Amino acid sequence: MEKRGTYRWTIVALLFVATTINYLDRQVIGLLKDNLSEEFGWSEIDYGNIVMAFSAAYAIGLLVFGRIIDGLGTRTGYAVSIVIWSVAAMAHAVATTTGGFMIARTSLGFGEGGNFPAAIKAVAEWFPRKERAFATGIFNSGTNVAAMMGPPLIAWIYSSYGWKEAFLWTGALGFIWLIFWFIFFEVPARQKRVGKAEFDYIHSDAPEQVSEEGIKIGWGKILGFRQTWSFVFGKMLTDPVWWFYLFWIPSFFNTTYGLDLKSSAIHISTVYVVSSFGSIFGGYLSGFFIKKGWPVYKARKITMLIFAFCVVPIVFVQYISNIWVAVALISLGAAAHQAWSANIYTTASDMFPKKAVSSVIGVGGMGGSIGGILFPFFVGWLLDMYEKAGNKIAGYNIIFIICGCAYLVAWLVMHFLTPKMKQVTTS
Repeated sequence: MEKRGTYRWTIVALLFVATTINYLDRQVIGLLKDNLSEEFGWSEIDYGNIVMAFSAAYAIGLLVFGRIIDGLGTRTGYAVSIVIWSVAAMAHAVATTTGGFMIARTSLGFGEGGNFPAAIKAVAEWFPRKERAFATGIFNSGTNVAAMMGPPLIAWIYSSYGWKEAFLWTGALGFIWLIFWFIFFEVPARQKRVGKAEFDYIHSDAPEQVSEEGIKIGWGKILGFRQTWSFVFGKMLTDPVWWFYLFWIPSFFNTTYGLDLKSSAIHISTVYVVSSFGSIFGGYLSGFFIKKGWPVYKARKITMLIFAFCVVPIVFVQYISNIWVAVALISLGAAAHQAWSANIYTTASDMFPKKAVSSVIGVGGMGGSIGGILFPFFVGWLLDMYEKAGNKIAGYNIIFIICGCAYLVAWLVMHFLTPKMKQVTTS
């Protein structure tokens, strides 16, 4: 019997590196927030508006690229996305005003919208259902690796060369990745490096319940499914929490514990080291349950519920005076988010045919981005209000309470809409 190959894990490696670059590019401004605020005179509301511009463009990018990738295919669609976001990342270096930063952030957000629709579609093309969450967890851990690498890397570039170089150097990485993408990626049916045993294993699931006519599912039809709205609300209620970690945690450590970018680098990196394990373990756990004979929907839901409860302790950050205890609670919440994320993304490929996965990810991702648009506005307003009252830390306390409750609410909404996460049928 031919030994099952492992080429599909090469694809995961490509997705992991792309996701790492994606998040490294977007987090540079968060790491340099306090320095750029001083140079350009930004208030918390100004910074919130810049984040909101990114979020709005990201929402549109998710929707547009979801459709583009389903139309052009994963290989070409992903390449278009990364070219746009890499150019935009480098364009921050020529911004001289707040408006210039907003234009660069808008372009970056639009281009980066193609990452997850392409990556999740690639996983659906290359993995059977029992391995998809694990594969997603691995590539999704790139978000944490970026956050680990980011603080020391950006601090070094900034202190040695300046903030412009921080944007230029990180933005250039996407063009290097493209070389390897075109060398190594193709769908399994056209990839000569894949043996028959691995090809058969990739396609070992039951045939998708979709007619030829139903393969091309328009946005209007997608929005008519409860499965879509389950995914949308799950993303809308939880994605903003991760964005809060990404854009405000460095500033939180500065405000609460008096740590600048260099001093807090080890604390921020610790949060994302732990998050990486959460992403991979979360994907592994649902796959473990499936291999034990659990129905796919039950494995996903129980796993997501476990990690929804793991976020709750973050509400106690407000009572912590020791920074490392605070780091531990934030790390647990961030790791639980990544475990949740690895599974919620996989529910889209569980419930929809491969041909429609990118479109569904785009629609659901747009829902998450709408939350990401509103939440930074709320955070900026809340922190400014409490700062004027002389108690900015109290504003962070309210935000952490919201973060701790968000996942349980999202799980209940998803369970109500899709109790058994049945696969969409269009015939």
